[in-house]
Amino acid sequence: MRLRVFTEPQQGASYETLLRVAKAAEDLDFDAFYRSDHYLAMGGDGLPGPTDAWITLAGLARETSRIRLGTLMTAATFRLPGPLAIQVAQVDAMSGGRVELGLGSGWFEQEHTAYGIPFPKEKFSRLEEQLEIITGLWSTPVGEKFGYDGTHYTLRDSPALPKPAQSTVPLLIGGHGKVRTPALAARFADEFNIPFASLEDTRRQFARVRAAAGEAGRPDGDIVMSNALVACVGKDDAETARRAAAIGRDVAELKEHGLAGSPAEVVDKIGRYGQAGSSRIYLQILDLSDLDHLQLISEQVRTQLP
Repeated sequence: MRLRVFTEPQQGASYETLLRVAKAAEDLDFDAFYRSDHYLAMGGDGLPGPTDAWITLAGLARETSRIRLGTLMTAATFRLPGPLAIQVAQVDAMSGGRVELGLGSGWFEQEHTAYGIPFPKEKFSRLEEQLEIITGLWSTPVGEKFGYDGTHYTLRDSPALPKPAQSTVPLLIGGHGKVRTPALAARFADEFNIPFASLEDTRRQFARVRAAAGEAGRPDGDIVMSNALVACVGKDDAETARRAAAIGRDVAELKEHGLAGSPAEVVDKIGRYGQAGSSRIYLQILDLSDLDHLQLISEQVRTQLP
């Protein structure tokens, strides 16, 4: 089981804050540092204001050395597929081949309105075309051209450059959709992520993805399965309660819907997600000033996992 740090900078974080967290995650032997892709806080004032996901990752690519870097999830509504393919390939090269791309359809209409970003009705079909274009651009041999005729996007005589440093940038697709989401994952995903799901919902969704992958001719186990869950761990009840209060959440609710409580409690619950098929957990860390939280999780949770 791999543990990854997942941040929500739209709630209020500068690049310097994210850099401190990413470096701490690397020093503490977490597997990856991920961030969301949002431009508007969901509650609170969001000060000092949003940071861009791929500009952030470009900076971190040069200031870290081992940890993998990615998004849960880049919003397809924010970017055109050609420029996004260039951005991700460039950041991958800047990192020495440590980038992963989580790509989703985009869903938060209010942030689009706040920053003048179109919010189309046909988001899922746009996402599908973006995945086709990005993978097509990256897989086109050097010296050949790439073209695409879609409903939403058309490319002509693209040199399909630059290429990522990795032979394949891992693609993450996720969500709770019962039909179209598993089918899309079966076509494109190296990893499928279900966010903030119960154990039972996790089992059901993983089964749907495996079934869709089998129908697409992919071998069993070809897609990595993962969860994203809020984390609130304390060495004792008082510390857990303090950390829950700092993020405005109730301990009982966090224990039911996330990973909360003592290290032993959290190790046990992660083990149950492992039994459900998950091999990576993205720990949603909401208080980015509390680096002691990361240290506790690394030393007393991460080291206890198989």
